[in-house]
Amino acid sequence: MHSDEFKANAVALAAQPGMSMAAVAMSLGINANLLRRWVRDAEIQPRRPEPVDAPKALPGVTPGPAVSGFVPVHLPAPAEAPAPPGDIRIEVRRGAVHVVMTWPAALVSECGGWLRDLLR
Repeated sequence: MHSDEFKANAVALAAQPGMSMAAVAMSLGINANLLRRWVRDAEIQPRRPEPVDAPKALPGVTPGPAVSGFVPVHLPAPAEAPAPPGDIRIEVRRGAVHVVMTWPAALVSECGGWLRDLLR
């Protein structure tokens, strides 16, 4: 059986940012599942209004850096795609009709619309 002070200290150590519950449990010589249960039980119970002393440091265990849920990422502005060089050449044969069309490659979407309308 562990004292309430021991449990509270273990829970406080496990709650530190970057601290592994398994590492805390191993350093205290207890099962990690037991520590998880203590943490879960501590979250359910209402907190005491009195201030709590900082948890005792564990020998050989250092907490990792605090990790935030959001990490800002600065991306460079997207470079504008250069206009494709040259022209688009389209040749359409439908029955007796033969059409050859040259279209600027920079206006490819307009060319697609024209071709779609033509082939309807």
